[in-house]
Amino acid sequence: MKKLYLIGGTMGVGKTTVCQRLKRRLRNSVFLDGDWCWDADPFQVTEETKRMVMENICFLLNQFLHCSAYENVIFCWVMHQQRIMDEILENIDGTDCEIKTVSLLCDAETLEARLRKDIRQGLRSEDVLGRSLARIALYEKLDTVKVDTSGREVDEIVKEIENL
Repeated sequence: MKKLYLIGGTMGVGKTTVCQRLKRRLRNSVFLDGDWCWDADPFQVTEETKRMVMENICFLLNQFLHCSAYENVIFCWVMHQQRIMDEILENIDGTDCEIKTVSLLCDAETLEARLRKDIRQGLRSEDVLGRSLARIALYEKLDTVKVDTSGREVDEIVKEIENL
C-alpha cells in the first residue's frame, strides 16, 4: 500500500530539509514541495492564484499516487489551516493509500534563529520573520501528528515520521 505524507509547518521550521531526507530514506519515494507549484515573481495572492496552486498540487499528487514507480509520496507546504489540508485530501485519490498528516513545530527562539540565518544568506526576505512567528500557534489546532523540531537533528525527526 502506498503512503502519502502531508507535512506542514510554518516557514523556517524545516519542512523541505526533513522531506528531502525522508525521500532518501524511504523506498521508491517522490517529493513535492507546494512552493514549487506557485513560484512566481511577483508572488501574488489572489482568489485565482490560490485556486490555481491547489489545482496544481492536487494534479501532481494524483499523478504520483497513480504512478506504479512510487511507494511513498511526500508533500510539504505551509498548510496552516485545516481547510487547506482537507481541500487537498478531498481532491486527490487516496484509495489504496495510507495517509500520514504531520505538522512540524518548533519554539519561537529556534524559528527566529533559523530564519535570521536564511535572511543573512539572502535566502529569505526580512518580512518572513513576523509572518512565520505569527503562524506557530496555528499548527497546534490542526488534526495532525505534531513533531517538534527544536534542538533535534534532521535524522532523528525523519525517523520519528518514518515510524508513524
